[in-house]
Amino acid sequence: MEAPTAAMKGEWKGIGSRHRSLNDVVADALREAILSGQFKPGDRLPEPQLAEMFGVSRNPIREALHILSHEGLIEINRRKGARVQMMSYEEVAETVELRAELEGLGARNAARHCDAALKAKLSALLDAGNAAHETQNLDELRVLNNRFHLELADAGRNRYLAEFVRTLRDRTYWLFSAKSYERALESWMEHANVLKAVIAGDEQKAATLATAHVKGIGEALLVDIAAREAADA
Repeated sequence: MEAPTAAMKGEWKGIGSRHRSLNDVVADALREAILSGQFKPGDRLPEPQLAEMFGVSRNPIREALHILSHEGLIEINRRKGARVQMMSYEEVAETVELRAELEGLGARNAARHCDAALKAKLSALLDAGNAAHETQNLDELRVLNNRFHLELADAGRNRYLAEFVRTLRDRTYWLFSAKSYERALESWMEHANVLKAVIAGDEQKAATLATAHVKGIGEALLVDIAAREAADA
């Protein structure tokens, strides 16, 4: 793990003076740092450096690490300490394959059930995303890109599929988030095309585009993981 920069220290200094439970605040900040890609899969998370970075003692750092360990974001080894969770090439390939098919099915169902109320809701999301894309507001696009997946899952009107997709996303969000942020502009254009197909009621096109979108991010992830595994060999 690299030494914290002055900007990082400034961003998190004083975190201990806020009103929420300190353990929760630190866990939220560390979770955001991982999901935004500031810490990459496999990065070590030494308690002393994290304590300096967040401006707190080591005890809330230790508690935060345990919280994120239970969420699957990090793994803790008694001898080596904590590091950001990693997945093998095969594990990522299998996850991408499953998620791509499920999100394709969700998009197909959404197009099938796209009534006037759903069209209005998805059109509002489409307009907001296009506006953020035009101004290249990456932070807003990150929020809207995530909202796209959640709303599309609900739009399919299959509670079991929606629940399964949401659970899978929650367990692998850390894996996809950094790459999604890097290609936020490209991701939104792919999401916009899916939304247009859903709004138009085109089931086949919506499914094809949604599946291709997940596979595209997955392929980029697999390139990174293959390079990492080659470097570690």
